[in-house]
Amino acid sequence: MLSRMDYLPANTALITPQNQLAKEVARQCKAYFQDPHWQFDLPTKPVGTEHQRKVWASIQDIPAGQTRTYGELARKIQSGARAVGTACGANPYPLIAPCHRVVSAQGIGGFMKENSPGLYRQIKLWLLKHEGAL
Repeated sequence: MLSRMDYLPANTALITPQNQLAKEVARQCKAYFQDPHWQFDLPTKPVGTEHQRKVWASIQDIPAGQTRTYGELARKIQSGARAVGTACGANPYPLIAPCHRVVSAQGIGGFMKENSPGLYRQIKLWLLKHEGAL
């Protein structure tokens, strides 16, 4: 099972997938980058609180090319916008549970745990453009 996906710096050397799961992850990621409406179907093992898993599942219901605000998602699952934002930041599967589709009511909002806010903002913007949401 897939335990997490990470965005790596652009200068990271790629390696050939070494097992069937890694090959399938690579195949499905390529499919997504060719067609933003691609539906991932990978065996995942999300580690998180019940609330986090609820948020991540709800995010997967947001169609490509659309967004929801933190507040909208919070109302849907009877939570708070900040709690939804925190769960988005802890998302271990950023393409499978597409947290880039969750935005602030005042703009794009945050993205992931922002150790490098500029880079992650660029990724979020690129993904939203790729899907036709911007």
